[in-house]
Amino acid sequence: MRVGDFANLSCRRSRNTNDSTQDSRQHSLHSCSQMGDDKINNLSHVIVRGNATGFAQEIQIGSHRLTGDEPVSSGGTDTGPSPYDLLLAALGSCTSMTISLYARRKGWPLEEVTVLLSHSKIYAADCAECETREGRVDRIEREIKLTGQITAEQRSKLMEIADKCPVHRTLTSEIDIRTKEKAAG
Repeated sequence: MRVGDFANLSCRRSRNTNDSTQDSRQHSLHSCSQMGDDKINNLSHVIVRGNATGFAQEIQIGSHRLTGDEPVSSGGTDTGPSPYDLLLAALGSCTSMTISLYARRKGWPLEEVTVLLSHSKIYAADCAECETREGRVDRIEREIKLTGQITAEQRSKLMEIADKCPVHRTLTSEIDIRTKEKAAG
């Protein structure tokens, strides 16, 4: 089965499911309407393959190829970023793109955006603003450096816009992940 076949099969399935929300249906239809025979909508389709003997993974996102792995200290071979590194990269790139787009549309003289991120697990008791009270929670620290001749008011607005990036909104909203086995063959 070619990658395009997998994408088209997924598209047909998403059209036939009984989604309970309008947003889910609209996303599925939008994703399917933009797919060609051999094209994958980069927003919706990622294929990951890995040999079961180690952590290294081949990641295919449309025409892009990446490798994911774990560091040697965690039993991997360090041939690529870890899954959490990829998650941070998604948030960081989305944050930078969203801020830059907003500044361009406003005609503001923003020259560069740098986003530094880290991930850790902390005890829920150490997080005053967290709903979870027991166990551990994930914490992502995000620092944003804005370069350019922008005013304090513009900087403040751009920092507000950072929280409106689609990946940030996804990570801070309810997420429904549906897992099913795909038959070999």
